[in-house]
Amino acid sequence: MPNPSTPYDPPTGPIATVYHDDHLLVVDKPHGLLSVPGRGEHLADCLLSRLAADWPEVLLCHRLDRDTSGIMIFALTKEAQRKIGRMFETKRVKKRYIARVWGAVAEASGTIDLPLIVDWPNRPLQHVNFETGKPSVTDWHRVAVEDGTTRMRLMPRTGRSHQLRVHMQSLGHPILGDPFYASGAAQDFPRMMLHAEGLKFEHPIDGQVMRLEAPCPF
Repeated sequence: MPNPSTPYDPPTGPIATVYHDDHLLVVDKPHGLLSVPGRGEHLADCLLSRLAADWPEVLLCHRLDRDTSGIMIFALTKEAQRKIGRMFETKRVKKRYIARVWGAVAEASGTIDLPLIVDWPNRPLQHVNFETGKPSVTDWHRVAVEDGTTRMRLMPRTGRSHQLRVHMQSLGHPILGDPFYASGAAQDFPRMMLHAEGLKFEHPIDGQVMRLEAPCPF
């Protein structure tokens, strides 16, 4: 959901199509656009409603945060939606993100295994909680250090809300421009520097292995 302290001003322009057949529609979501409608008429504009203008049969399979850009799968049939949903549930969809984070990450790679749960007094924020949190695991690789920031490749094994954002904060390297988990100079960027770059999954109808990408815009 959007930060209630800032107005919702979604981007305009066409949505880039990554892949399309009779069962699937894969697109590149721009940052700043909700995946699905929020509460209230002022939050009605979203990726799902825009796609429905051209594909009335479009069905949601998963979500990205408003401020995250990148690749998203939509179904065009109930069967495809059911099977893709099951793939996400059973962790058979492999996801790859690119992020720019604050500071110079010293290690070349690693794994973050920290359980997450909603921070109820401050929702929709999430936080690490070893007593009630749900298992959350992220593999990461350092790509490059650039002007006091680091470009990272992130591969979540689980799909918790705000997982990558909280995990990077817990590492001491919040994602640049994150309105919730970064602070000070790390927040002073024109957008959140998190992009869903790639997905690998089996086509829900013919079983073909799909490797699809949306180029990182930053």
